[in-house]
Amino acid sequence: METPNNEINPEENSTEITFENRIDLSELQASVFKIKGELQKVIVGQKEMMDLLLVALLSNGHVLIEGVPGVAKTITAKLLSKTIDIDFSRIQFTPDLMPSDILGTSVFNAKISDFEFKKGPIFSNMILIDEINRAPAKTQAALFEVMEEQQITMDGVSYSMSEPFMVLATQNPIEQEGTYRLPEAQLDRFLFKVIVEYPTSNEELEIIVREQALVNTTKISKIETVITGSKILEYRSLVKQIKIEENLLKYIANIVVNTRSNSLLYLGASPRASIAILAASKAFAAIDGRDFVTPEDVKRATIPVLQHRVIVTPEREMEGVTSKQIIEQIIESVEIPR
Repeated sequence: METPNNEINPEENSTEITFENRIDLSELQASVFKIKGELQKVIVGQKEMMDLLLVALLSNGHVLIEGVPGVAKTITAKLLSKTIDIDFSRIQFTPDLMPSDILGTSVFNAKISDFEFKKGPIFSNMILIDEINRAPAKTQAALFEVMEEQQITMDGVSYSMSEPFMVLATQNPIEQEGTYRLPEAQLDRFLFKVIVEYPTSNEELEIIVREQALVNTTKISKIETVITGSKILEYRSLVKQIKIEENLLKYIANIVVNTRSNSLLYLGASPRASIAILAASKAFAAIDGRDFVTPEDVKRATIPVLQHRVIVTPEREMEGVTSKQIIEQIIESVEIPR
C-alpha cells in the first residue's frame, strides 16, 4: 500500500533529524561568524568579498582584489588582519621598487666579519600589497617562489615563511598609466580574483552615516582580535578533511578542461585551477557547516578561481565579452552530477 503524499515517513524524518557531521565544524563556523561581525562594524555591504577572503584564508590561498579607488579594498584587508592574532605587513608597490625591498638583502656585519641576511616586509603572516600592478616584471617575479612555496631563496639559502601565510593584493582596473600587466604565471598563483563593485544607494548612505558618527576614534580601533593564527591552521586541517564525491571531482575537471577548448578563450585554465576549485569548494562547505561538498559549492568557487586565469580572445574582448560571462556559459553547459 502506498504512503499518502501528505504523510511523513517517520524513518526518513528521524534520519534527517539525527544526521551528524563526521567532522565537528561548529567552532570553525562560530569563528567565521565572529570575524564577519568585526568586519561589518566598519565595512558596509561587500559580503561576497568578505566570504571569498575567509574562504581563501581557510584554503591557504592568496587573493587579488580588483576595484576602483575608494571601494574598501585596502581597509578590508587591514581589518581582516586585525581580527586575527598574527603579524601584518603592508607593501606599497611603485615603479622603482626592487626585489630586495620586498624580500630583504644581505648586509655586511662588521662585528662578525660576515654578511647577515636582513629580512624584508614579506616575512609576515598576512601581507597586503597595495597597487600590485605598479611594480615592473623584475619585482613581480620576486613573488613567484614565496606565493607558491611559502619560502624565498637568497644566496643559495632558503628561508621559510611563518604560518599562516597569505598575500592580499589590490589593483585598480581603470588607471593604466604607470602600471604593468601581471604575468600569467603570477596570476595563476592567486586562488581568487575578487571584483569589488560600487555600493548600492542604501549602502552609500550607511557609509556616510557611519563616517559622520566617528568622533575621536578611528575605524580600525573598533575591530577586536577574535581568533589566533594557530586556530586558522587547525581550521585549514579540518577543511582538507571535507568529503567530496568522485562525480564532483569529474565535474570540476570537466569545467576546467572546457576552458581549454572554448573558442572564445585564447588561454584556458591550468591544473592548478582545478586544485584551487577543489580547495575553495571544501572551504565553502565548511563555512556552511557541512562536511561534504555540493555542486553549488563548486559553482560558487568556479568564477573567482577562473576569471583571472583565462584570457578572452582579442575579437571577443573588443566586443565587450568578459571572462566571467564565458565561464558562466561553461558552467551552464557542463552537466551537474546527480
